[in-house]
Amino acid sequence: MAEVESFENLLACRKLLKTSLENSRALALALDKTGPRLADIDKKLVFFEAAIRHSSSKNCTFATIRDHISLALGPVVAVLKILDSIRELEKLLLSGSYSDISYLTTVRQLEEALRFLAANCNLAIQWLEGVVQFLEDNSVANDSYILNVKRSVTILQELQATGQHACQNGEFLCCAFDKLEFSFKQILTDGSVPAEQACNAESPFPGPILQKLQAIVEKLNVSNRLKNCISIFVEVRSLYTRNILQAPDLDYLEKAFTEFDDVQDMESCIDEWSKHMEFIVKHVLEHEHRLCKEVFGSIPSGVWMACFARIASQSEILSLLHFGMSIAESKKGPIKLLNLLHIFSVLENLRMDFNKLFGGEACIEIKTATMDLVTKVVNGASEIFWELPVQVELERHSSPPKDGGVPRLVTFVTDYCNQLLDDNYRPILTQVLKICQGWKHEKYDEGLLTGHMYSIVREMAVNLDAWSKAYEQRALSYIFMMNNHCHFHSLKGTKLGNLMGDPWLCAHGQYKEYYSAIYLRESWGKLLDCLIQDNPVSSSSAAAGTISDSPNKRLKAFNEAIDDMYKKQSNWVILDESLRNKMHQLVVRALVPAYRSYLQKYSLLVDHNDIAARNVKYTVQSLENMLSILFQPKQIKYQSMSGSHFTGKQRNAVNNQFRLTLTAM
Repeated sequence: MAEVESFENLLACRKLLKTSLENSRALALALDKTGPRLADIDKKLVFFEAAIRHSSSKNCTFATIRDHISLALGPVVAVLKILDSIRELEKLLLSGSYSDISYLTTVRQLEEALRFLAANCNLAIQWLEGVVQFLEDNSVANDSYILNVKRSVTILQELQATGQHACQNGEFLCCAFDKLEFSFKQILTDGSVPAEQACNAESPFPGPILQKLQAIVEKLNVSNRLKNCISIFVEVRSLYTRNILQAPDLDYLEKAFTEFDDVQDMESCIDEWSKHMEFIVKHVLEHEHRLCKEVFGSIPSGVWMACFARIASQSEILSLLHFGMSIAESKKGPIKLLNLLHIFSVLENLRMDFNKLFGGEACIEIKTATMDLVTKVVNGASEIFWELPVQVELERHSSPPKDGGVPRLVTFVTDYCNQLLDDNYRPILTQVLKICQGWKHEKYDEGLLTGHMYSIVREMAVNLDAWSKAYEQRALSYIFMMNNHCHFHSLKGTKLGNLMGDPWLCAHGQYKEYYSAIYLRESWGKLLDCLIQDNPVSSSSAAAGTISDSPNKRLKAFNEAIDDMYKKQSNWVILDESLRNKMHQLVVRALVPAYRSYLQKYSLLVDHNDIAARNVKYTVQSLENMLSILFQPKQIKYQSMSGSHFTGKQRNAVNNQFRLTLTAM
């Protein structure tokens, strides 16, 4: 059983092998036929492989181009949108009001848009140039495409240049800046406080207007248009200051270059000058100084100070300083010292203001003119003051008054010294002397001023002694000394009198009494001899060499003597009213009672029809009346100062006299 199964298995294997062999023969045959086909396929595969590889490279290149173009499209589209915005802004600038602050905002937006345009053009150009380079390197596009891209680059480059030029000096933007400058000028002109209210205004411009001006200045400065802006500001504000100064009358400034009518005219002009100097510094230029700082203060490099300096130099400040210099350079004279002290006082009161306004280098012209004026005033005032005793001494050769009154020089100098010593001038004079001594590196002593006043008074006293000896008539010299000692004694209570002291004043009072007594004794006392002597000698009979002792002859001699005395002394004066009244009383008491007694003694008052009575030329009353009008000034020639003013004639005469003296020195 087992054997049968093995045999069957063998037969099955034999059949399987046979079948496999047949299949192998068929497969070998098929393989022989497939070889050439595979070789052909292999050749085709190599071709397809090369084709497939080239197609993949092209797909990769196109993807890269797409990316480049996508990145370049963003800036290009932005450029187009910016161009649209610029056109809209230009329309707004053409239609908007350039006096409104929104116009300034639109200009700023236009500048920003132009800068943004230039920046985006640059970015788009860079991307498109990259696309051109890629196309040229990979040869994936024909020349027409590359040419179009290059043309786009050229357009963007031109647009970029146009934007950059427009940002700097483009015609449209320049026109907008011109309108801003015009608006700036219009706001300055229309927005200023009216000239008549300028002195009381806190600021030349209200706050909102000031903000507009500041905004325009900042905008024009960024756009390199500040120079024109400053020129406009200086032009408008200079005109404004000149209009303000048209109200004060400044015609007197021209006199400084010609000649003043008199001393009073000069003093009046200096008074006006002091008011105008304070006005222009404290009100006009102080406002302009603050305004320049407010408008241009945000700009560095001292622009606002330079702007103020130009405005100040075009105001009248330099003319006022030149006027002061003309006074300082005028001819010497005592009144000039007072004028110089007045000028110094004004400059000293304004010193802090001058330092604040003109302390910088920008105002060097005004600063130099001020310093020169102060130097000239201080040196000139000091020089005149130190020369005063010499001036008084040099007047010693002049003649005394013919009427025996107080010389004009004495009245002038005492009043002048009182004025120098009062509270208005003494502090100023002291400060001037201190400054001058400091410039000379010399120490100032407080006693210099008072000592110099003593020297002036001492020289006047020596002059009086010399002048008294110039009179031919001794009686007139007594009147002269009486008047002058009375004048010095009357200085009690004045600044000069207080300086000289009570002993000095009392001494002059005693000298006044002394010369009064000598005058009475030497002059009127001798007339009584005609009435009481047994053998009176009349002036006419003495000349003829005859002597008479009859009452009528004595009376006639008395009449002739009284007439002669009256004729000689009718032009003599006693200026002090109380002294004049006292001398009248003394003369009347000395003569009238004796005259009355004489007439009564010889019965000359009883019968006027009597021949003897006919020789009575004067009644008692008429004699008293005649004596009472002696020593009266023909007119009030010498008046004391009222406050700080000399009489015009006195000032002119003595100032001219001193001026000639100083010129001779």
